[in-house]
Amino acid sequence: MAAVETALPERATTPAHRDGNVLRWLTAYTASLVGDSVYFAALAWSAQKVAGPAEVGLVMATGSLPRALLMLGGGVLADRFDPRRVILGSDTLRCLLILAVAAGIALTAPALWILIAVALVFGAVDALFVPAVGALPPRITSPEQLARVTGMRSLSMRLAQIAGPPIGGLAMGLGGPAAAFTVAGLLFALSLPLLLTTRIRPLESRDAARPEPRTAREDLLDGLRYIRRHRLIGPLVAVSAISELGLIGTLNVGMVLLNAERGWGPSGYGWIISGFGAGAAASAALLTIAGWLPRAGLLLAGTLLVSCVGAATIALVPALWLAVVLAAVIGLNAGVLSSLDNALIQTAAEPAYLGRVTSVVMLNVVGVAPLSYPLVGAAIGAWGAAPVFAGCGAFAGLGVLIALTASAVRQAELPRQRPAVRT
Repeated sequence: MAAVETALPERATTPAHRDGNVLRWLTAYTASLVGDSVYFAALAWSAQKVAGPAEVGLVMATGSLPRALLMLGGGVLADRFDPRRVILGSDTLRCLLILAVAAGIALTAPALWILIAVALVFGAVDALFVPAVGALPPRITSPEQLARVTGMRSLSMRLAQIAGPPIGGLAMGLGGPAAAFTVAGLLFALSLPLLLTTRIRPLESRDAARPEPRTAREDLLDGLRYIRRHRLIGPLVAVSAISELGLIGTLNVGMVLLNAERGWGPSGYGWIISGFGAGAAASAALLTIAGWLPRAGLLLAGTLLVSCVGAATIALVPALWLAVVLAAVIGLNAGVLSSLDNALIQTAAEPAYLGRVTSVVMLNVVGVAPLSYPLVGAAIGAWGAAPVFAGCGAFAGLGVLIALTASAVRQAELPRQRPAVRT
């Protein structure tokens, strides 16, 4: 079904958390995220039944390859077409793919090559889904509500991370991998009618003189040039890339090795990750409730600095409870950092470039940052956790220097919310 752009009323801004249109989109997005989480659990368990640990890792990592290779192309599609159509199409494809896998597994044991093929296709569709999701919020709310919507998105992500694994585990226990894949497919299906009823508005270009590229390659190159030349977006993308590259390896790989080194064990790791998640959820709630934070550019630099110092010193704390508290502080600041970075980029970006800008930001997360995983693991094996955590924190601190030396970032502010007008 073709999506029809419906102009939103030109009236006073309704707070995003009270806007039925935003809430429909958020519910659809949350259902899709929970479906993602259930799908990954089902994929891992299906692989475990037919292969060894190395093959399980291969299956789980396979999907990241098409995401990294196709993410920029997904951004071009999101800008060329209505992003809601791209989201509807990708969710429909994911629904059909996963339900077909569920039916196949119900009839016969899954083969390893089938699971790898499913992971590849799912990753390719994700490369279309993610940039379109990033391009949609400015079309369903006003600029002064983007920070609040970013906080609401973060809360949805945390909810999916909390709810997805238990739902997948329950489905696995009741009906095996086929049931888990079925639940994932139904969650994707649930998002479709909600997206269809979400009203969006066309965004007029703020650069009427910009020539329109004629090919996808020209679109892509034009988007990269736009990011590089933009006084605010260029530095913000660089800050995001450097902070992700410096911090994500210590949080995902280094934390496991730190727990093994200290003898805190799996439960200790769980407590630390829970602390980080609680801090990140608190930051998302802060943005959702407040909707606006002052001196956004300077606050972004400050929260990144605290995150870097926390990541650099967490390997030095002598007790598990201190590590959990410090992880919560890191999560709180990293969550504010990420939300402000996304809100500032979406507010400043020319509407015609939002998909490509989002694709570059997400490419850093799914394509570039994971390159640090084997480096962090090897370095900790050679020198121990403390110096590696300190080095990674110092490297991520380069993002603070970029933010503070860019005048556009230092002076960046989020739009203030206009009071609602009663009619």
